Amino acid sequence: MKVRERIVSPIAHTCDVLVCGGGFGGIAAALSAARSHKKVILLEKTYTLGGLGTAGLVTIYLPLCDGMGKQVSFGIAEELFRLSISMGMEPQIGMPYPDIWLDEEKVPKRNEKSMRFETQYNPHLFAILVEQLLRKEGVEIIYGASAVAVKVKKDKISSVLIEGKSGRQAIQAVSVVDATGDCDIAKFAKAQTETFRQGNVLASWYYFIDEKGYHLNMLGFADIPDDQKTDADREKDRGRKRYAGLETEELSRMMQDSHGSILQDVISRREKGQDVWPVTTASIPQVRMTRKIVGEYTLDVAEEHTYMKDSIGMVSDWRKRGPVYEVPFGTLYGKDVRNLITAGRCVSVTESMWDIMRVIPCCAVTGEAAGLAAAMTDDFSVLDVSKLQEELVRRGVVLHEKDLK
Repeated sequence: MKVRERIVSPIAHTCDVLVCGGGFGGIAAALSAARSHKKVILLEKTYTLGGLGTAGLVTIYLPLCDGMGKQVSFGIAEELFRLSISMGMEPQIGMPYPDIWLDEEKVPKRNEKSMRFETQYNPHLFAILVEQLLRKEGVEIIYGASAVAVKVKKDKISSVLIEGKSGRQAIQAVSVVDATGDCDIAKFAKAQTETFRQGNVLASWYYFIDEKGYHLNMLGFADIPDDQKTDADREKDRGRKRYAGLETEELSRMMQDSHGSILQDVISRREKGQDVWPVTTASIPQVRMTRKIVGEYTLDVAEEHTYMKDSIGMVSDWRKRGPVYEVPFGTLYGKDVRNLITAGRCVSVTESMWDIMRVIPCCAVTGEAAGLAAAMTDDFSVLDVSKLQEELVRRGVVLHEKDLK
């Protein structure tokens, strides 16, 4: 009879704040925590920062404004916006330069008919620029390693187990930010989570060149939440393949389906006489919603223009003009694991609200608050939210709609 040896994962790193996931939520969280003079590690399973916004080629920095002439998202959300086009924006037709927002002299021209505070940026330049920014701020970046398990002691995560080229190791942290996009850390820690029941449609965004230049082809676009669909939408949706995005085999099939979709699109364009050459395809699956935490508070789409006492910042609805949402601190953490907080599309919202909260500005807003909170405490249930809010305001975040100019 063979006796199995127990493999003990050595503690390879220690830190004050461990941020798992290097998308926009994780980037914002790591920057925010590092600026509180904490030792921060940012763990990213690929070798590119930015998540769907770079490796996934979803390179539209959606609005920081309400569409009615008012900016609503500030702080790191705006900082990353400006960084993304600091070396120029992409020459996409229909996405003009947002100079009415970047030039203070043009403020009076902002109104409900003006272009929204959004842009298209280059994924490769942004990934490199933000990597340099994080390193400058003292963040240690670990690429090519995935979180695979956690150790929990007395309702707190004591360490996160990772696997990479060096094998299985452990990172010991005081507090942990789950910015994985799939709420993996919360799931490993057995915190209460919920999955996206509707599933994701196939997306196959890719870049190509033709005789007219360089383009982003948004092949397979965003979905409509089930409870907002018309009868015509439901009929169009009938039989459409969907992906939950949480299983290895399914994600593998999704990537193959995406590649096939791109090839068919190129063939179709060439048959019509267009001299198309793909130049960049996504290196990660383009899934938008998968799993999220069940938090102390769950934000719903009907709560637009609602005052939230514990607001950590505001977001808008990228799909239409008008709605503004104050994001409660209670959406970032749950009851089960005291030193775990979430950011990005992992936060606690209803399925209808999820489609709003999954985009870049919302990820950055929640990431900044999560990173700062993680630098302040290892028990989010007892954090003095007023202290968190004071520091966010000092950093340039506007918390409530009534305070907008």
